[in-house]
Amino acid sequence: MKIRKSKATAGDKVELQMTPMIDVVFQLLTFFIMSFKIVTEEGDFNVKMPISAPREGLPDESLPPMKIRLRADGSGNLTSIALNDNSFGTSFASLRDYIIGVIGDDRGPGSLQETAEVELDCDYNLKYDNVVQAITSVSGYKQGDQIVKLVEKIKFSPPRKVGESG
Repeated sequence: MKIRKSKATAGDKVELQMTPMIDVVFQLLTFFIMSFKIVTEEGDFNVKMPISAPREGLPDESLPPMKIRLRADGSGNLTSIALNDNSFGTSFASLRDYIIGVIGDDRGPGSLQETAEVELDCDYNLKYDNVVQAITSVSGYKQGDQIVKLVEKIKFSPPRKVGESG
């Protein structure tokens, strides 16, 4: 059996059909845009991380600063929740009820809800889910289909080792 070698000539060019490729790309783009759902409950709070220098300016005197202290034992389990001088044991629901009592029902520009700020002071080895529950408790709650916002300004103090005071 004899195999012949065929020589390609300069006239044999392969052309790529770009129109069908562009059509497929636009169909995929349209599919992903139409099927994308934005969940408003997820990530609906402002978080301020600690900065190296203290913030300048006068604090707002209408609402005292709220500092939440989350203490952990040696294995990272939550042992106590304290807001300023009030202790809540390990109940995030009690913390939320207290925040609701402080902020009240007024919402919108110039309200306590708009100016309220919470600082979370957590032990170094506190489990992350406790920090998320604390953020959830102070940032708002769901009432029926509505989301009631409480505190939108949340910042963190540098974490401290178990047994450190401050």
